[in-house]
Amino acid sequence: MKLIFIHGSGGSKESFQYQTQFFNKAEAIDLPGHPRGNFSSSIEGYVEWLHGYIHRMKYKDVVLAGHSLGAGITLLFALNYPEDLKGIISIGGGARLRVHPMFLEVLEKAVSNPNEMPEFIDAGMELIDPALKEILKRRAIENGPAVALNDMRACDNFDIMNRVNEIKVPTLAICGSMDQMTPPKYSKYLVDKIPGASAVIIEGGTHLAFAEKPDEVNQVIEKFLKSLKNH
Repeated sequence: MKLIFIHGSGGSKESFQYQTQFFNKAEAIDLPGHPRGNFSSSIEGYVEWLHGYIHRMKYKDVVLAGHSLGAGITLLFALNYPEDLKGIISIGGGARLRVHPMFLEVLEKAVSNPNEMPEFIDAGMELIDPALKEILKRRAIENGPAVALNDMRACDNFDIMNRVNEIKVPTLAICGSMDQMTPPKYSKYLVDKIPGASAVIIEGGTHLAFAEKPDEVNQVIEKFLKSLKNH
């Protein structure tokens, strides 16, 4: 099996530092435009890029683990290319990923005034270890507000609520109990609609639960991977 982690809006592969240290054969990827190459204006576009990447690398029995935007990519990939997958993990994700207009407005302002970007990034990282937080801030600033805005708009346009029940690959949904961007009810919806899916709520975690409480999240992922070996 090949475990691949996909970051959220405006993010980077370093988001999953704790996961790639724990799962030493796993890979965390930077989506195109983050910062190299051209970003996609839609989740569908990112799915096509990822499909091409997996085939170029000749990966088999892939397990996709995506956060937020990455979760949307993961879920749509499972709909479009189930034959490539052994299983999927949605982290802080959902069948629809509406974005509060306030976030879009702040990022629109930051595009013309990049100095506002660090303050925006800080807002969601209070519970992350300072060393990792500095890395994630630096990478988000490197990617720039235009990339974050593009990704948030791609999320805002994403909606597979009427198709999610067609997902047939083994599915795990992970969500922080205090996640306000993609609350636990989003993960519970996935479990209700996807045959055989399961959800784990990380107590005290926010939208970045995997970076805030890595030991708990890694154990949940490890248990899921073990279940796939018998699938």
